[in-house]
Amino acid sequence: MQENTENNNDPYTAFRNSKKKSGNAFTPFLYATVLAFGVMLGYVINTATTSKQSLFNQRYDKVEDILNYISLKYVDTVNKADLTDKTIDKMLSNLDPHSVYIPAQDLSEVNESLEGNFQGIGIEFFIVQDTITVVTAIPGGPSELVGIKAGDRIIKINDTIVAGVKVKDTDVKKKLRGPKDTQVEVGLLRSGKEELLDFNITRNTIPLYSVDAAYMINSTVGYIKINNFSSTTHQEFVEKLAELKDKGMQELVIDLRGNPGGYLQAATAMADELISGEKLLVYTEGKAYPRQDYNARRPGMFEQGKISVLIDQGSASASEILAGAIQDWDRGVIVGRTSFGKGLVQEQYDLRDGSALRLTVARYYTPSGRSIQRPYDKGNEDYYNQVYERYMRGEFVHEDTIASKDTTIYKTKNGRRVYGGGGIRPDVFVPVDTSADNEYFYTVRSYVPEFVYKYSSQHPGIQDSYKTKEEFRKGFVITDAMLNEFYTYATGAGLKRNEAKDAKIKEKLKLNIEAFIAKQTWRLDGYYYIMNETDNVVNTAVAKMKEGIK
Repeated sequence: MQENTENNNDPYTAFRNSKKKSGNAFTPFLYATVLAFGVMLGYVINTATTSKQSLFNQRYDKVEDILNYISLKYVDTVNKADLTDKTIDKMLSNLDPHSVYIPAQDLSEVNESLEGNFQGIGIEFFIVQDTITVVTAIPGGPSELVGIKAGDRIIKINDTIVAGVKVKDTDVKKKLRGPKDTQVEVGLLRSGKEELLDFNITRNTIPLYSVDAAYMINSTVGYIKINNFSSTTHQEFVEKLAELKDKGMQELVIDLRGNPGGYLQAATAMADELISGEKLLVYTEGKAYPRQDYNARRPGMFEQGKISVLIDQGSASASEILAGAIQDWDRGVIVGRTSFGKGLVQEQYDLRDGSALRLTVARYYTPSGRSIQRPYDKGNEDYYNQVYERYMRGEFVHEDTIASKDTTIYKTKNGRRVYGGGGIRPDVFVPVDTSADNEYFYTVRSYVPEFVYKYSSQHPGIQDSYKTKEEFRKGFVITDAMLNEFYTYATGAGLKRNEAKDAKIKEKLKLNIEAFIAKQTWRLDGYYYIMNETDNVVNTAVAKMKEGIK
């Protein structure tokens, strides 16, 4: 995990905050989708190698002339650089939703998830009651090496007070991150200690892992959760495959829900580990780019065992490339809900002032020839609103309401019909629970992370007696007293309780609290290990692998 607040990693906290601002009753999974899909939604990136001089040999630049006239002659003073950025944004908005301009000051952070690392002190933090609380110190990172622990509360950064001053997570990141081998001083409070503890931390390179979790669901089924497709994804995937195979894995669940994409080559390299022979995995084609085929090339690590791929409305781009290849070759079963529908390929061009352009240069097609790109001819706002429109049509609940944007019939290797023009449709549809009780549960659940981090700072080491997440799951108990503490905290933070519904969601809520406590020791491995026990999509995937594709 990166140095960040849990608000950015936990969609249900964002859901609660969004409801406070807007007051509407939008469902939490839609907020999760909106959160994951900002300007950079669902990118598939290729490395740009075209010579700039070969592209730009014209002498006259009308746009530059107009900007110069405005800068020199306009009635009021204007910021030319800011006006230039806005002009570029407006220009690109008339192309497609995924061609974007990245200002120089934002480029480093935007590229982090693709590069697989950043420079910092190596903590995940959460702001609880206006105080920065350490969720975990990354194993082997600078903070862990100097002795920083989960539950520590950061009061000062470089002699600046950061507690009780309404500090924002973006400000915290700016203060904690910096070039490798530079230092930052941190003063913190620790439970049981009366005085402030001072630490001098030397920044280092911190890995950003794209594999969130990998564990055995049972004696034969492995589970791997992937959050994006970065430069390190394939290597991470191979390492986790090897670990799970050593534990007896014969069948594999790959969870791509909420995965917005990344490098095309990362997706094809993963597919090559799963699909045998020299089969076509995906191909791309654009005006300036003739068709390029990406084929399986080498013997993969898991070409024989059964596979299930989990997708939802948050799975986009490179996620859809992998799911599409698995589906078209009948290599595994796709489970969940129809994916986002992003079939465009971008290349990134670095500009002379340190900014960058990500420009759509091609479309990609699944092995059967499908383009899964959704229409965007009505503008970007309409394009992103289509997720909400899918919900309103009932597509997240009833499979027969899903409308195909492409009437062309495509066939998988075994002759099954598949569809293009609007995402990857799953082989097995699993609806979202939209009941009133479930809506209430997600509202209550959004208070869990901050409660757990506050509770853990007051009760350090509550899970330390358990050596493994399996032992923790069997032995740890969320007592009624702890549940009452949660409700006291949540109501104080703004929750309006419904005691009749509280009884119905009690066990699910206890499971959520337990999962977040496990996360502090075993990170997302522990979180998903517990949460997936009652995940209907995961459980359906395991059952359907036994039955095979029909």
